[in-house]
Amino acid sequence: MSGFSAVVTTGIYCRPGCGGRPKPGNVRPYTLAAAAEAAGYRACLRCRPYRSDPPLNPDAPELVCRAVQLVVDGMLDDNTEHALGERLGVSARHLRRLFEHHLGVTPDQLARSRRAHFARRLLDDTDLTFAEIAFASGFGSIRQFNRVCQDIFRASPSELRARRRSSDRLVADGGLALRLPFTPPLEWDTMLEYFGSRAIPGVEHVADGIYRRTVLIDGDPGVIELSRGGEDHLVLVAHLPHWEGLIHVVERARRIFGLDVDLDRANERLGRDADIGPLVRKSPGLRTPGTWDPFETAIRAICGQMVSVASAGTIVRRIVERHGTAVPGLGALGLARVFPQPGTLAEGNLDGLGLTTTRIEAVRALARSVADGSLRLDRGDSLERFVDSVCALRGLGPWSAHYLAMRVGDPDAFPASDLGLRRSLEHLVGRPVSARDAEVAGERWRPWRSLAATHLWFRLGSATEATPRLASVEPPS
Repeated sequence: MSGFSAVVTTGIYCRPGCGGRPKPGNVRPYTLAAAAEAAGYRACLRCRPYRSDPPLNPDAPELVCRAVQLVVDGMLDDNTEHALGERLGVSARHLRRLFEHHLGVTPDQLARSRRAHFARRLLDDTDLTFAEIAFASGFGSIRQFNRVCQDIFRASPSELRARRRSSDRLVADGGLALRLPFTPPLEWDTMLEYFGSRAIPGVEHVADGIYRRTVLIDGDPGVIELSRGGEDHLVLVAHLPHWEGLIHVVERARRIFGLDVDLDRANERLGRDADIGPLVRKSPGLRTPGTWDPFETAIRAICGQMVSVASAGTIVRRIVERHGTAVPGLGALGLARVFPQPGTLAEGNLDGLGLTTTRIEAVRALARSVADGSLRLDRGDSLERFVDSVCALRGLGPWSAHYLAMRVGDPDAFPASDLGLRRSLEHLVGRPVSARDAEVAGERWRPWRSLAATHLWFRLGSATEATPRLASVEPPS
């Protein structure tokens, strides 16, 4: 992954590609910006490393990677490192030791750095007040916001805003516009077509190069829009009821298009494979489609078992129309409702919507487990434990578990039993491929099997349709 370089004689750290030319003997490498800051270095004013957002996929044990994802999700906003350790099954002391050894920073320091960097971008890109920026970035108070800015950037928020460049400020026709930086390339059109073909009517809408959807923020409805802003960033326009916790809205929006995957490392690993390599070289910007709401995606997967994409869309539309909360005034955006919450579907009437009795039981079992917290749809558990938890539910099996893990963001999930994946692999190897054969082949692609599966699915679509898309049928569990 991309690292950062700190210069001991200046006390400054830079991102790759900065024009500075220090003596090699004065340079110290750091994997994370937070680690450089913890060591006492401040961000370069020329390359402004806080404006980039390199992937957070460190070369570290899986436990550390899962902990990083929970920190990014905001677990330390209202919790301690002790609570984070409990979630992962280790002590806070052991977790800090692992972080410091592998990342050069503690969990708290990583969380503080991410809040500070996000706030700095808001100071540059928006006209939000300092109080709004503080709470939007996850700080507990304005005083804490001011103190962290002084510690990390050596300046107050007012001084930092005075330094912003004229090209930084974004203006949207309604809503708040923000840049979502990523490391190119990105197969934007291909992925946008995928989301368009599976958009839930009333909840999602794709038109004119823009992905729109309704969201629920602390129980209040809002809308987000994602569009291509340049070769290295998307533009998020957020229409929200309040700005508190905006940093987590941005993180969830990034995951829809997989902006945080370390694509350079993944492509380098997969590109050497005799079978999957040609697909990777042909579409180096393809990423595994993510999701805003894992629960919504799980329901969509259940409804799509053994039926076409269009039929699945019809069933989900009926669920939303019956149980989703109406949001007036969004007709011009192609939106109308927010997706129903787990507690609603756990007890709601699902008869007459096109679901079989088995599928109804599966929907209710999933909704109940998410509502009561027995199933957590995040990256806090290992892939094996996540798969076991999903498979323990009635009507859900390994395919559903691995597919959902892929969409949640696990880089190594692999639904080997998927018929479309096996057909695509058959085209590549020139012989029949069983689920066991696919599983054996997938061992060569660890730890990037999710991306390998995505390439196989899109390859199948491009062989049968003018526009690449994932398999037209959602496979059974």
